Amino acid sequence: MAKITPMMIVPPAIFAGLALMFFLGLGRDGQLPSARQGEPAPNVEMIALGNEPTFDDAALRDGKVKLVNFWASWCAPCRVEHPNLEIMAQQGITLYGVNYKDKPENAIGFLEELGNPYAAIGADNKGRMALNWGVYGVPETYVIDGDGVIVLRFAGPITASVLEKTILPAIKAAKGN
Repeated sequence: MAKITPMMIVPPAIFAGLALMFFLGLGRDGQLPSARQGEPAPNVEMIALGNEPTFDDAALRDGKVKLVNFWASWCAPCRVEHPNLEIMAQQGITLYGVNYKDKPENAIGFLEELGNPYAAIGADNKGRMALNWGVYGVPETYVIDGDGVIVLRFAGPITASVLEKTILPAIKAAKGN
C-alpha cells in the first residue's frame, strides 16, 4: 500500500476549498459591492468623442435622474446591452456615455452601426475617470439622482430582465417615488 504524504493531500484540499468558495458565491446576486453607492458621483474627466456633445459635473447635479454608462466598441457585452439602452432612451431616460479605453473611430463606428442612445458622451481614453468611479470593467452603469448621488452601480450588460428588476426600480427610487 502506498504511503500518503502531505503533498498528496494539499492539492485536493485546496481544490475543495476553492470549489466551496465558488459554490457559496453562486448564492449572491452576482453584483460586486460599490463603495460609491450613496455618495456623490466622482468628477467627470473625459475628452470629446467626435462631434458628440459632452457632459460635465454640473450635468450630473441638474435635478434630474440620469444613467452614466461606461462602454467600449471592443466589448461584446456592450453590444448585447445596446438595444436596451436604445429602449431606455426612447422612454425618455437620460443616458450619458463614457467610452472606455477605445479608439475614437471604432467608438464612432459602433454608434453609427447600432444607434446613439446617449444625450451626451465623452471618451475616457486612459481609464482615469473609470478608475475614480470604481469601474471594474465594461459595461457598467450608474443610476445618478438629481443631486449627483450614486443610487445604483450595475456591473454587466443591461438585459431586459435587469432593466425591469434592477434599473427601473433604482430610477424610481432616485426620483423619490
